[in-house]
Amino acid sequence: MSVTASVMAANLGEAADIVASGKPIDDWKGFEVRGVDQARFAMLHALLSGQYFDEAQRDLGLLHAESEEGPWLLRFPAASVQRLATLDEAGLEAVGDELAATEDFEAEEWAVEDVQKLVLQMAELAATATAQGKAIFLWIVADE
Repeated sequence: MSVTASVMAANLGEAADIVASGKPIDDWKGFEVRGVDQARFAMLHALLSGQYFDEAQRDLGLLHAESEEGPWLLRFPAASVQRLATLDEAGLEAVGDELAATEDFEAEEWAVEDVQKLVLQMAELAATATAQGKAIFLWIVADE
């Protein structure tokens, strides 16, 4: 199953509005990415936090699940948002390299440059969210 994720910075109290939105990326600052599901975001969190994958997946807080096809709304853990916001260019590149080397990204034949672009987009949004006191939400839906 292919998915599309909208990654956005929003206030915690806006979660219900995000759920109700048909396309939240139109209303909140962020970006869209195809093919990145909860497991891949959990792997990014695991790399940033030093946790095992299972622990990281539990930390990725599911706030809402409309159905088995989505949309699903998750909150990216605050500690990893903070870490992304503070990593320098070399640190972000290292995280991107590690993430690209994981089984899920390798199995889908993601180019290292594309994974690094995802990490950089996450870091830029994390810096904005941190500066504005916002959280990062993941709105994931199965593609039709």
